[in-house]
Amino acid sequence: MTAGAAQFGKVAVLMGGLSAEREISLLSGNAVLAALNSRGVDAHAVDVDENIVRELSTGKYQRAFVILHGRGGEDGTIQGLLEIMQLPYTGSGVMASSIAMDKLKTKQIWLAMGLPTPEFCIIDSEKSCEQALAALGLPLIIKPVLEGSSIGMSKVENDEELVPAWQKARLCGGTVIAERWIEGEEYTAALLDGRVLPMIKLETAHKFYDYDAKYEADDTRYICPCGLAEEQETEFASLAKKAFNAVNASAWGRVDIMADQDGRPWLIEVNTIPGMTSHSLVPMAAKQAGLSFDELVLDILATADCELCV
Repeated sequence: MTAGAAQFGKVAVLMGGLSAEREISLLSGNAVLAALNSRGVDAHAVDVDENIVRELSTGKYQRAFVILHGRGGEDGTIQGLLEIMQLPYTGSGVMASSIAMDKLKTKQIWLAMGLPTPEFCIIDSEKSCEQALAALGLPLIIKPVLEGSSIGMSKVENDEELVPAWQKARLCGGTVIAERWIEGEEYTAALLDGRVLPMIKLETAHKFYDYDAKYEADDTRYICPCGLAEEQETEFASLAKKAFNAVNASAWGRVDIMADQDGRPWLIEVNTIPGMTSHSLVPMAAKQAGLSFDELVLDILATADCELCV
């Protein structure tokens, strides 16, 4: 092992899972695994399924690098299991993971704290779609609150698109919200152990930064340095940190922000286990901050903690 690698012991890289984001998690997990192995860490791939308790019990792991995306891995479920098993893990704890996975609860907390996030309505029927349209106007963004990677989301630009967009989102299960569309520039702020990394500006030819733009398109532009004036980037970074702390997130993650045409920032969501693929944003921000992918992965692993662990 390389110097320092032995301190981590045997590491389970938890990936895959059963959510709609399984394939992205496998890509992220294998990239993390390769980075850890290249640095001499005794890391092993663990594809999370119904046998996960037995696998972790028999594997004699000392730490877990959680790189699961979506439900069952990013929502506090696996974190709770790891707490019970007293196995230190990366990322946010049970409560923060659960809250951040729920876009509605996250927005409600931000609003209670006076943090800026776009107005929204819960939609659960065709009638409530009409009410949302009257309250928020067009365009709108329709979101299932319990999915990541923009799965189930649609931009609505006319009346006829609203009900089909709601029907598409509700197929994901859970609550669906209609959110006021913010016309402007999109930014993301990566956080690592209390530090906000250089922000990234996102540009896509798609209607919004959807699943295809995130993982498949070759024409999505990632601009870092992001082009904001230093004072404005500092303001956005401070807001991102407040938003992250508001849901009690920790260790590492990402906060997405829209800036309207007046330059005013609006908080969109918190991601407590961002992607670590070739298209992912946290590695890009880390690179701008002088951290290689391998160094980023080691820094994240070093945060592995468990409130109940001894």
